Amino acid sequence: MKGYAMETISDFPMADNAAPLPAVLAAPTSVSNGLVWAITCQSGQRPQRLNDAQIVHALQGLPPENPGSWVWLHYDIVHTASRAHIQAIPCLSEEVRLALGSTDRGTNVEAEGDIVYGALPGFDDAMSEDDKNLSAWRFAVLPTLLITTRRQPVPALGVVYRALQRIDSLDSPAEVVDHTLLEFADTVRRNIGMLDDQLDRAEDLLLTLDQHTDFGRISGLIGRVRRRSTELRRVISPVDRIFHNEDLELPEWAEDDIRDRSQRQIHAALDDLLALQDRARSLQDELASGQAEETNRRLYTVSIVTTLMLPATFVTGFFGMNTGGMFLAAGSLGTVEAGGICFIFMMITWMLLKVMKLL
Repeated sequence: MKGYAMETISDFPMADNAAPLPAVLAAPTSVSNGLVWAITCQSGQRPQRLNDAQIVHALQGLPPENPGSWVWLHYDIVHTASRAHIQAIPCLSEEVRLALGSTDRGTNVEAEGDIVYGALPGFDDAMSEDDKNLSAWRFAVLPTLLITTRRQPVPALGVVYRALQRIDSLDSPAEVVDHTLLEFADTVRRNIGMLDDQLDRAEDLLLTLDQHTDFGRISGLIGRVRRRSTELRRVISPVDRIFHNEDLELPEWAEDDIRDRSQRQIHAALDDLLALQDRARSLQDELASGQAEETNRRLYTVSIVTTLMLPATFVTGFFGMNTGGMFLAAGSLGTVEAGGICFIFMMITWMLLKVMKLL
């Protein structure tokens, strides 16, 4: 980590109740493997960066030196060395370490004693809101320690980190998880807002339905909305189910921060998303109705033209027979007279259609 004060592990005295230090952490150059940032936070104060010895102190599960402070370690686990470092953290159980180093994109939250851990969704760092893909970040939180991991940059974590730099009040590591989820929910709502704007454009085109309406464009707008909303729902629904799961028993210190506030925001975002999907389906049905109406209109026009041409077809077929004594064959104006007969029959057919109210 650039800019961090460095000390060798041997310079830091081991506490009597410290967990044994694994070999992968004992080397002075390995303790910072994969670390994006390592800070200690205290309410009302600017976060301070940790040196290697202080990081080891935190990874052993020992309380921070300053009462009321807590530690946040954030890892990038793309490289094998980073995952090996995660698997050697002594204050976490094997199951928690495996969860932190997992590459699965599934969402879950578990509690093991005084530790809450799991994986939660986030967006990547694409420049455009439309291009943002969904990813996952993992966490393990104790009363005075938060460890987060990710394979791709998660802007929501960066937002919370910058909030800490502005001395925004986050009194516990559980509040970091809560604020990251709230930032994710806000991003989802911004996505929903943009998708709703696209549905507005599609609805405007449907309301001005005429023969020049571009059904392909409308179908494309609605299709993009339904595809994106389905992606978001597949991610948000499991998170909502997790917080409504009565079998999930969080420690008392994490119950209010992680469950109560995040549950309301995630559920509200899911409600907005379901409403958006219902509206998209309604517009899809209206589009199908408009397309069917346009198809029927065109078929109606073709049918009328075909009906009007039936008498002319009969006349031309009749005069086309190579038989002797054909009517009008001897005169010089036979073609004109035959055309007039065709026209008269077409007018008679048109009048009959009008009388029968088929036109």
